[in-house]
This record gives sequence, C-alpha cells and structure tokens, in this order.
Amino acid sequence: MGSFLGSLNARDVDLHMNDNMTFDQQAGFNYERKPREMIAKEEDLVSARILPKYRDYCAHYLMEYHQCRYKNMPLLYKCAHEKHHYLNCEQQDYVLRMKEFERERRLRLREQRLVGAA
Repeated sequence: MGSFLGSLNARDVDLHMNDNMTFDQQAGFNYERKPREMIAKEEDLVSARILPKYRDYCAHYLMEYHQCRYKNMPLLYKCAHEKHHYLNCEQQDYVLRMKEFERERRLRLREQRLVGAA
C-alpha cells in the first residue's frame, strides 16, 4: 500500500500525493503570496554531503545542525538549538504542504460542483 497524504476523499477528485497543483497559486487570496525558494544552494548541499531526500526547504537548517555536530562531536547536547530549528522547520513545511494539498482538493471539488451545476 502506498503512502497517503491527505484524506481518502482526495481520490474522488483524482488527487494524489505527488501531483502538481492545477490552480493558480494566487486564486482566492486578496494578498500577494510569495513563492517559496530554497535558501541553501545545490553546490553547498553536495559539498556538505546532504542526501537528496533531505534537500528540501529546510536543508539550510540541516547543514547548520551537521556543522554543529561536527564541531561539538562528543558533546552533542550543545546542538539542541540547531536541531530544534531544523525539526521545527520540517514540521512547518509539512503543515504547509498539507494545507496546499487540502486547498487543491477543495478547489477540485468546487470545480466539479460548478461543472455539474452548469
């Protein structure tokens, strides 16, 4: 069984975990949403030996955490602050992705209702 993101009702609108968004990112918002951008550069991630599966929007925090671990090797408790920043970023990223997934699902349901009513 594959991994599921969102609710099972997402299958009703043919929405799956890795689908690209089909609606305008600004639709429904009365303010300008800034696009997300990577802070860490790809060459920095390669030189820091960050695995590709960890190269997300929080990779710059992960690099700081790894640097701290390297500097304070036997005393890893000194890196609690960096670890907290990284884990908090990962949690916020997960919440944001879930919100975007739910937004896409609701917009697809709305589109189906409007097409069915016409």
